[in-house]
Amino acid sequence: QGERGASGTPGYPGKPGLQGEAGGKGSKGNYGFPGLKGQKGSKGDTCENGTKGDKGDRGEPGDPGVAGDQGGKGEKGDMGEKGYCGEPGGRGAKGDRGEGGTKGEKGSKGDMGAEGIRGMDGKQGEKGEQGSKGDKGDLGPAGMMGPAGPKGVAGSKGSRGAPGKKGSRGAKGARGDTMKLLRSAFSAGLSKPFPPPNMPIKFDKILYNEQEDYNPSTGKFNCSVPGAYVFAYHVTVRGRPARVSLVARSRKVAKARETLYGQEIDQASFLTILKLSAGDQVWLEVARDWNGVYVSAEDDSVFTGFLLY
Repeated sequence: QGERGASGTPGYPGKPGLQGEAGGKGSKGNYGFPGLKGQKGSKGDTCENGTKGDKGDRGEPGDPGVAGDQGGKGEKGDMGEKGYCGEPGGRGAKGDRGEGGTKGEKGSKGDMGAEGIRGMDGKQGEKGEQGSKGDKGDLGPAGMMGPAGPKGVAGSKGSRGAPGKKGSRGAKGARGDTMKLLRSAFSAGLSKPFPPPNMPIKFDKILYNEQEDYNPSTGKFNCSVPGAYVFAYHVTVRGRPARVSLVARSRKVAKARETLYGQEIDQASFLTILKLSAGDQVWLEVARDWNGVYVSAEDDSVFTGFLLY
């Protein structure tokens, strides 16, 4: 709507004024205040050939929903790679004292020992006293001399006379020569697990070594008495394989291995007989990467040897 036109010139008093001329069209008025929001129109019909509009912007996140029920157990996953072997655990606390065991069965009788040296023959005893003479018979009448008869039968043996008195004890005889028994034996345990490979294992916990033929500082047995010897070991294996060799005269004469993985624990044993000369040396050693020989407060590893004959 245009602006209002200017007022006309007032008429002369007493006379009606003349009608003014129509004013020119006013300029466009300012925009009026926005009208109130109209009500939401009804949903239009679906257009059959309309194109799909662009994807709208992501709306603001809604309020969290109610907690759902726990899902079922999933399938078992694939087995993971094998972990590295951990270091051996520390020494555990001392266990309670176990109940007394039942009495063991009586052992079998041992073999008879070697025959002892025969003693010297004793001296012959003194001759006993002669027995008393019997009574003389009555003399018969003298007969005629006849021809000589055949030899008569020997008479019965007379009764044994009374025993003679015991003689005085003779002087003690000289001591006879005695055979010197030759001995050689040892048994020693390991005090630390996983000994160094490719060198003599030092079994430094002595169980028996009276002749001192075994040297714990070197781990070697030194033969001082030639003969046949029995050698044996009983070792504990843990966490890794073990390959143990018996070495005599710097040559591996017997080899054995125990295959083990993870935290498993097992025992390995071996026994053999060797003929040795004086000065020969015997020891045990383990191979590199096969060093599972183990020892703890509850598990021992022992090396033993002795002269058989």
